[in-house]
Amino acid sequence: MRHPPRSVLLAAAGAVALVVSAVVPVVAAQGATPACTVEYSVTGQWDNGFQGSVKVTNNQAALSGWKLTFDFPGGQKVTQGWNAKWAQSGTAVTAANESWNGALGTGASVSAGFLASRPGGGNAVPAAFKLNGTTCNVDSEPTDPPPTDPPPADGTAPALHVAGTKLVDASGRTRRLLGVNRSGGEFMCVQGYGIWDGPVDDAAIRAIAGWKATAVRIPLNEECWLGLSDIKPEYGGTNYINAVKDLVARVEAHGMTPILEMHWSYGQYTGNSAGCSDVHATCQKPMPDMSYAPSFWASVAGIFKDDPAAVFDLFNEPYPDRATSSATDAWKCWRDGGTCPGIPYEVAGMQDLVDSIRGAGAKNVVMAGGLAYSNDLGQWLTYRPTDPAGNLAAAYHVYNFNTCSSESCWNSTLAPVAAQVPLVAGEVGENACAHGFTDQVMKWFDDRGLSYLGWTWNTWDCSSGPSLISSYDGTPTAYGAGLRDHLRALNP
Repeated sequence: MRHPPRSVLLAAAGAVALVVSAVVPVVAAQGATPACTVEYSVTGQWDNGFQGSVKVTNNQAALSGWKLTFDFPGGQKVTQGWNAKWAQSGTAVTAANESWNGALGTGASVSAGFLASRPGGGNAVPAAFKLNGTTCNVDSEPTDPPPTDPPPADGTAPALHVAGTKLVDASGRTRRLLGVNRSGGEFMCVQGYGIWDGPVDDAAIRAIAGWKATAVRIPLNEECWLGLSDIKPEYGGTNYINAVKDLVARVEAHGMTPILEMHWSYGQYTGNSAGCSDVHATCQKPMPDMSYAPSFWASVAGIFKDDPAAVFDLFNEPYPDRATSSATDAWKCWRDGGTCPGIPYEVAGMQDLVDSIRGAGAKNVVMAGGLAYSNDLGQWLTYRPTDPAGNLAAAYHVYNFNTCSSESCWNSTLAPVAAQVPLVAGEVGENACAHGFTDQVMKWFDDRGLSYLGWTWNTWDCSSGPSLISSYDGTPTAYGAGLRDHLRALNP
């Protein structure tokens, strides 16, 4: 699924007569680490105005929401802002988190900018900053460390493997993956805002479990996981990996299956249906790249190979069929990779990714989505990759606006696949803020004992994309109520 825009487009503030770059450094005396630090910068100014920014770093326990306060000493007045909800009363300025950047983990940072007037040409720097009422940039007294969170990684989620057309646990009991997608890890890091979109603490995951979900799909970003140079260090590499491990542990501790999925990846594609022209992992590409995708999966597999509860979803929504008019060429590209028609970078095929995972010693269940953004499984059986572990499942995505969104299409293209391998609808949803279509999807999958997960457990406006919740406490949208009530009816 493509996402509502998260990047902020900055409007020009008029002709700039003078551009400066003034940064107020963070100075801490020796001793305990400050509870929070704030870097205040003036990045440009003109006769009667200026542009500034603040970078806030939280060194306390993780926050699910934040508010920065300070006073302007020289009569300055905020006129416009971004990446925060800016307000001013007299000299007192407040910058509060947006709905998508409220989570501020320990050691994490968030930046926000603003335009302001400066009467008389002066521009005195604020003297003090407070984060949620705590004074920043000063030593804090040592405190006992908070209790460990998340719980131990062994959790209570079932170990899974493929048995014929079913996913089963260690005792041979059939397990359906019924749940939600938790979007955020694919875009926040590469856009420089953080790692997750909203809270992922134990309370937030408990809310998902409260819907009687048995699985949570976790979209990931290839470059953030590998910590490539274009990613801020605090959001990439080890920091990103540890955040994913923590989330997986929380999901498993509530008895749910984590599905780790490579969503956004490297490789420049500007052809038909391109989501962006950027070479970096900032949008959905038609196929994974050979430069980094095998390394990504080898790394993920190496970390989770001893956790048979974790499931791997190879690539979110392949669409090599949009780059070529030949269905045969598209399916060959999907499986074999290499030089593919219409795609300028070297492609890693599904077989390459399976080989990387198995080469790392992981036998976890692997899901592979088909063409047309995983909506076409018409030749999936013909071109499916070889899996020496025998733990391969087919992945499918369906929305009301997709080509294959009717029972007749499901009967003709999905039923034959489900007759040979497990079938998981990794994303189901509709863009009408209702659930009539998803009700039809769930019934068809229920009748055949198949798996499905709703898109998405994020508090976005459902009119801009299928959003299941209006609050991370699990309050559903009208669309989300359909999935919640259905899951609760299946697992009373």
